[in-house]
Amino acid sequence: MFRVLVVDDDNALRLTVSSAFQERNYQVEQACDGEEAVNKVMSTKYDLVLLDVNMPRMSGLEALKQIKAYDNSIICIILTAYSNVKDAVEAVRQGAYNYLEKPIKSDDLVALVDRALKAQNIVKTIGLSAPAMVAAGEKGLVGSSNEMKRIFTLIDKLARVDTSVLIRGESGTGKELVARAIHMNGPRKDDRFVAINCSAIPENLIESEFFGHEKGAFTGADGRKIGKFQYADGGTLFLDEIGDISATLQVKLLRALQEQKFTPVGANREVEVNVRIVAATNRNLEEMIKKGEFREDLFYRLNVLPIFLPPLRERKDDIGSLLQHFLEKFNGTYGNKITGLADDAMELLTKYNWPGNIRELENVMEHAFVIEGGTKISAASLPDSIRGLSRSLSKSAVASDNAAGAGDTSKESLAFNLDLQNLDFQTQKEEFEKHFIISALKVFNGRINQTALHANIPKKTLLRKLEKYGLTAKDYQDLDD
Repeated sequence: MFRVLVVDDDNALRLTVSSAFQERNYQVEQACDGEEAVNKVMSTKYDLVLLDVNMPRMSGLEALKQIKAYDNSIICIILTAYSNVKDAVEAVRQGAYNYLEKPIKSDDLVALVDRALKAQNIVKTIGLSAPAMVAAGEKGLVGSSNEMKRIFTLIDKLARVDTSVLIRGESGTGKELVARAIHMNGPRKDDRFVAINCSAIPENLIESEFFGHEKGAFTGADGRKIGKFQYADGGTLFLDEIGDISATLQVKLLRALQEQKFTPVGANREVEVNVRIVAATNRNLEEMIKKGEFREDLFYRLNVLPIFLPPLRERKDDIGSLLQHFLEKFNGTYGNKITGLADDAMELLTKYNWPGNIRELENVMEHAFVIEGGTKISAASLPDSIRGLSRSLSKSAVASDNAAGAGDTSKESLAFNLDLQNLDFQTQKEEFEKHFIISALKVFNGRINQTALHANIPKKTLLRKLEKYGLTAKDYQDLDD
């Protein structure tokens, strides 16, 4: 149940607002001024605080500063008279989610709060647990790794501005969910969030998907089509896998970003739009620039505010909270009553290196829910990609250690035995990735389909990685496990 604190020196308004939330089964408490509100926040955990601007003893703006400094995860909404709208706008800049002018309409207030809580939930969903105080006077953040606390703070800052954002990270780290969180906490939250996966659209159709087309512009164009840029007008356009678009489209995309206008395919007219661009990629754009595969000017246009999502293997402290989230999710989906994980399952999930990141963890948990017949998820209910590969890699690691002792420095060396300390991050990542793929190929005797399936790597991605690292699958066929 959501807990709300209503803060206003007007007793009648407090009662009216509280009644509106109680009808929606929110737990509501009241405070008559900013000082009382701050004291309550320091002793009770609230999801949301509604603050009037003008109050005795402590204003709403000062209370906002102290509340956000104490617990940045609390959503604050400012209630203000028309004459104080300037103060309310300043409050939004300082971290308030939004403001409402008096007289307050209950429907508008409830709708705004629903959006705010939904945005908060999106941030939690990607494993970025909201900052929270451990106890009064003890400044500690709980529920997430230090890296993800930093990411949470970045999301909060990025949501307050309206410029381009580039989200970097491996597949499955939650890039789209971060983009949605930025949108829903930002100034465009009342308009559309439109997502487009650049790698999933055929090259001959992607320009039309971006900018639309006129009837007869090409074979099969039976009518006029509105493109994603125009559809997202006023809102946010999320360009996923931006590194996969062609050089020709990069030029047209750059112009659209610079001028906020474009020409649909087959048209003689220009369309003006006002969209915020959030892009994402799992590719090394800097390396692509060196190879002439990605425009440097487009990169700098997109990379105004970059954010990097670390892979799950680098923030294993988050696995526990993510598992709890998926337990609650799939208990609701499948009607199960699974209470937790057995020690053997927890050990495997903790030791596994998660090449598919959070998406893979979610798939593994859903698999376990379908298989498990008890009240706790056991190792037996986990997929082969966890049980079989973990056992095989352990055996291979022993064989590799023995071979190393005999002076063998060939391809038997595994990623988990590599000394990566003196390498930069990108080289570490590539070395780990290369040797993980080698290990998986050994386990499945160089069979591409089996390797892709059980290592949870899309076949197309696996083939691209083999080419990148100069690997040939048949070199790993008929090897002893």
